[in-house]
Amino acid sequence: MIAGSEVIAIVPARGGSKGIPRKNLSQLGGLSLLERAIDVARKTAAVDRVVVSTDNDEIAGVATAAGAEVHHRPPELSTDTALVIDALRHCADTMLDPAGAGNALLLLLEPTCPLRTPADVIACIETLAAGGCDSVGTFTEAATNPWRAWTIEGGRPDQFVPGANPWLPRQKLPPAYELTGSVYAFWRDSLRDPERAILSGEIAAVILPRERSLDIDDALDLHVARALFEETDS
Repeated sequence: MIAGSEVIAIVPARGGSKGIPRKNLSQLGGLSLLERAIDVARKTAAVDRVVVSTDNDEIAGVATAAGAEVHHRPPELSTDTALVIDALRHCADTMLDPAGAGNALLLLLEPTCPLRTPADVIACIETLAAGGCDSVGTFTEAATNPWRAWTIEGGRPDQFVPGANPWLPRQKLPPAYELTGSVYAFWRDSLRDPERAILSGEIAAVILPRERSLDIDDALDLHVARALFEETDS
């Protein structure tokens, strides 16, 4: 509970994955990616409830054992093309409101960003609860500055940002950031508007270092995450 509002962490974890089979159950330092997301939420004192939204019985069993509630989403919200926000709306409409959540402060914690910390989650909660914004997302320094990005059409490269100087030293490039999936914070009422995205209205940014911002999409990302985890845990 914070600022009089219930704080609910939602962990979306569908069963299918093309890049890494059973990706959300992949192991990192003795815990699955799913368990790590649940664990960081449960270690965040302000979080009142942790809910895993899934279509998969095995994931549901792991989530329950790890201390989370389970929301069973329908198959049409679990395809490769399904949007996370639709799963969030279904969860809020069918599970959260009957429990009296009201305009709860919601957190979205993707299992594929396992290196976030409770302090990162708290920073997003406190930023949203302080007012002056409608949603909060985590960002990190962009791996490739847009000034150094190119498009290629017909075998011919062209600058992605017209007129940019890609040859500037890194220190002289304009700062650029990319959105990470580590933490999203927003109000439950924002999901009632079908025109609104997860990050909408006045958006605030919490900046995280790159080593806590890795988003696991393929096997290489998982290898990097394991190396980072071993390095920081040693």
